[in-house]
Amino acid sequence: MDFLSKIIEFLNNVTKVLIPVVTVSLLLGIIFGPDTAFVGDIFTNVSNILNMLGEDALLALVSIIIILAYLKKT
Repeated sequence: MDFLSKIIEFLNNVTKVLIPVVTVSLLLGIIFGPDTAFVGDIFTNVSNILNMLGEDALLALVSIIIILAYLKKT
């Protein structure tokens, strides 16, 4: 069980690092567009996933939710 708790702790720490990276990438993707290096790739991937769901406007909503969740957490 100690090994499992270490894996869970590691994944929690990785999540704490990746949430701000994705948040900033989404913000920069909205500001500079999907042609920006690195940022554009993340923005395009999130956009493609949400387009599969069917709503184009859903990207803005999810981005705002992610940003607000991050700001509330800090």
